[in-house]
Amino acid sequence: MSKVLVPIANGNEDIEAITIIDVLRRGGVDVTVASIHESKQIVMAHGIKLEADVLLTDVADQIFDAVVLAGGMPGAEHLRDCELLIDMLEKHDIEDALLAAICASPAVVFGTHGFVVDKQATCYPGFEDGLTGAEYLADEPVVMDDNILTGSGPAAAMVFSLTVLGNLKGYDAAKNVADGLLC
Repeated sequence: MSKVLVPIANGNEDIEAITIIDVLRRGGVDVTVASIHESKQIVMAHGIKLEADVLLTDVADQIFDAVVLAGGMPGAEHLRDCELLIDMLEKHDIEDALLAAICASPAVVFGTHGFVVDKQATCYPGFEDGLTGAEYLADEPVVMDDNILTGSGPAAAMVFSLTVLGNLKGYDAAKNVADGLLC
């Protein structure tokens, strides 16, 4: 079974985080939702309260098949500033795990820490200057380049999540979930 880490922070985009978690779990992926804070209780950007499965420190030594970041502000900034998360992203990148981020996070997290250098990427409009070293594809809701997957924003959360699922479990698994969701 594929294992995915979804780190969450106060201020992450509600739709993106919940869609990522839900779609991947529907697809039979073992999803670990980890708070980067000292509490499992997270308040999302638009007030939804979400309880993480674990604290990030509890899973810091594990290797996952993918690490998937929601966007939203100031959530993306909290993710960017979490040294433990950045260390984990670097280790997973070396292992060629799928690194995925949507909305502000491709620029704020991946761009700040060099994960999109010499890659094609997308992000929420207005954050593209943060895609340091990347070729910004403004008109694409989802962009895959090597092991880096980026998405544009909340409206793209479903296709982004299904793309993560497809990369982990194959086209048929993603299509089955999409069909069940009437996508």
